[in-house]
Amino acid sequence: MTACGRSTDGQDSILEPLCFPEQPADGPSAPSLQSPSSELLVCLFCPESVPLQQKDGLLKHLLLEHKLVIADVKLIADLPKYMLYWRGRFLEQPVTDFCSVIKTNSTGPVEKQEDYCLLCDVLPEDRILRERLQQKRLEEVLEQQQKERDDGSFHRLCMFCSEEFSGNRSSLLNHMAREHSFSIGLPDNIVYCDQFLDTLQNKLDNLQCLYCEKTFRDKTTLKDHMRKKAHRRINASNREYDRFYVINYLELGKSWEEVQSEDDRELVEDEDDDWSDWQAHPVSAVCLFCDHQSETMEQIYSHLKNAHGFDLHKLRTDLNLRFYQQVKLVNFIRRQIHQSRCYGCQEKFASRDAVLHHIVAESHVMKLPDVSTWNQPQYYFPTYENDALLCTLSDSDEGEGDASRHGEEVPVIAEDVSNLRALKQKSVLNTLLKNRNSCS
Repeated sequence: MTACGRSTDGQDSILEPLCFPEQPADGPSAPSLQSPSSELLVCLFCPESVPLQQKDGLLKHLLLEHKLVIADVKLIADLPKYMLYWRGRFLEQPVTDFCSVIKTNSTGPVEKQEDYCLLCDVLPEDRILRERLQQKRLEEVLEQQQKERDDGSFHRLCMFCSEEFSGNRSSLLNHMAREHSFSIGLPDNIVYCDQFLDTLQNKLDNLQCLYCEKTFRDKTTLKDHMRKKAHRRINASNREYDRFYVINYLELGKSWEEVQSEDDRELVEDEDDDWSDWQAHPVSAVCLFCDHQSETMEQIYSHLKNAHGFDLHKLRTDLNLRFYQQVKLVNFIRRQIHQSRCYGCQEKFASRDAVLHHIVAESHVMKLPDVSTWNQPQYYFPTYENDALLCTLSDSDEGEGDASRHGEEVPVIAEDVSNLRALKQKSVLNTLLKNRNSCS
């Protein structure tokens, strides 16, 4: 499970969901997508070799010296291994057994005609090799991502305020998003996080803006520029950052926008399919206090009441909780127990087992703190992203339209609120209010 963010005043900040069950993974570190590497690229025909970052030089060498072209090089997940494989195959059989031959100046004089070989995935053997390398790279990246998610030895300073963070990378990333309005995405979407942060820190050390990538004369000028221009974000068009996002490994050669658009097209194309035989999967909701799972809402509510004395229906009735208030209450309790803290009295314990023993021994199961403690916007975010218990909550309140008497309006939480003040000043609603006041 990923760790939650903590602000300087000790309040919890939920900027990413946890997920259960937890599956730790220990895997070897893998080289990142198209990143500079010390690996050598070896020519397919001669001893010529160059570092991976100089691959264009070797491709030019293959073209000029050996009349061979490799198609769609950018789609090859592991170019050094790809080159070694075909070097071995070309020692076994002539290159023309594998490659298409292209004749240039076919209508010109014979002495000016040249034959070039094209190595591409039209050849089944080449296509299988590319797919195998891609699958292996994806597996390595996912193992590395899981290793980073579970790593508790992370230690780094914030790039903007030099505050020190230890334990898990999410604490630093959430701090930068919350305190400095600088977000590079959810921690669980990022891989090779240390390299990513090193890259960003190096740009700042070189007095370069992370967004427009202009260089400034000193740190003070750079800081003022990034603040005034709202440039505390990375340049999305800079392909240097692609290797740090897991989605870019799913289908090499395609951006996440292209992958998303393909998914959308599939949904549109399949909208006329017959769904009459579709069957829903069981709910499989997890108990608030133990690892018990139930497949129906009646079973999970019954377990909570009989096994732990927690009556969610009673709390809903006594406190007149609407649907989204129930959501916040469940997420609050989940978060407190995850942090080994009693949700009733806020006492902190050394372990989850200790806090659960305390809750039972002190009869704090049905004890809730003041509503202002848990009825906070941060608890709209699920503590566990696959928390099926949230799907079983009842939203069939009587008098649901009477929001002023029974509950609250549900806010729309923007994804980017870094420039909220400017947004309010420029909003259409603000303009209409000004016009109305001027008319009156």
